[in-house]
Amino acid sequence: MFVVCGEALFDVFATGDTPTGMAMDARVGGSPFNVAVGLARLAQPVSFLSQVSRGFLGERLMRALAAEGVHTATVQRSDAPTTLSLIGLDAKGVPSYSFYGEGCADRLLGDDALAALPAGIQAINFGSYATVVGETAATQRKLVEREQGRALIAYDPNIRLNVEPSLDVWRTQIDWMLPRTQLLKVSDEDLRLVWPGVEPADFAARALAQGAKLVVVTRGGEGATGWTATGRVDVPPVAVQVIDTVGAGDTFQAALLTWLAERDALSAPALAALSKDALGSALGFAARAAAITCSRRGADMPRRAEL
Repeated sequence: MFVVCGEALFDVFATGDTPTGMAMDARVGGSPFNVAVGLARLAQPVSFLSQVSRGFLGERLMRALAAEGVHTATVQRSDAPTTLSLIGLDAKGVPSYSFYGEGCADRLLGDDALAALPAGIQAINFGSYATVVGETAATQRKLVEREQGRALIAYDPNIRLNVEPSLDVWRTQIDWMLPRTQLLKVSDEDLRLVWPGVEPADFAARALAQGAKLVVVTRGGEGATGWTATGRVDVPPVAVQVIDTVGAGDTFQAALLTWLAERDALSAPALAALSKDALGSALGFAARAAAITCSRRGADMPRRAEL
């Protein structure tokens, strides 16, 4: 069983003017939400740990999770509102973003929610803004500490400066997670934000020295690179006609975890023992999954049969 921790929200797109205002298209989303759905679509048992509103938007999020086969017994409910990310275009077609999250449910996860976690958890995935804001961040830290040596900790910082603009906050969180993470996946874009001028190989060496067993840096259209204590593996990008890249990183993470689960490799010793051939296969599988998502509109992640 996987547990994915973090936010569930609505991305709200402005679709044009109406006689009395504007038309909006609201879509379920959030990076951890996408990872949970991605795992479920890849036939992995997964539970989502978050707080979700009892309002009509929260009910829609719950229906979406249930429809995808994501377990929701670990979802805490409250009367707080649902986070909204509003996306519009200016007169020149340039997108602008407005984020409404203060006081919203996904920031208010209390540590009493940890009592609902199922037995037999193999891996727990953390990432994105819920790791650095509100009560949820403190609750997630308690979970990371509690599960050390019991479940694999996977982490993708997935930095969102429109939520938490301070890079120091993100650096502090990454520094705290490094010695507590066994599988670290980070985009080269996030690395450049947090540590400009630091080479991915140098960052990977630092993470491995602090206890990570597998470090993966995704490089968009240039492929991905993985490091273990025994070496480095590069995989090329998968050729695909890109529609958009929404959800690609989340798909990569879900697929990488799936590949490891299918080979009983969700443990620190197993990650450390991965051969270069095995690591190349894992990264290639994840890259193919991400390419499928890129070939479709929005965070439409693949199902297992497509891979």
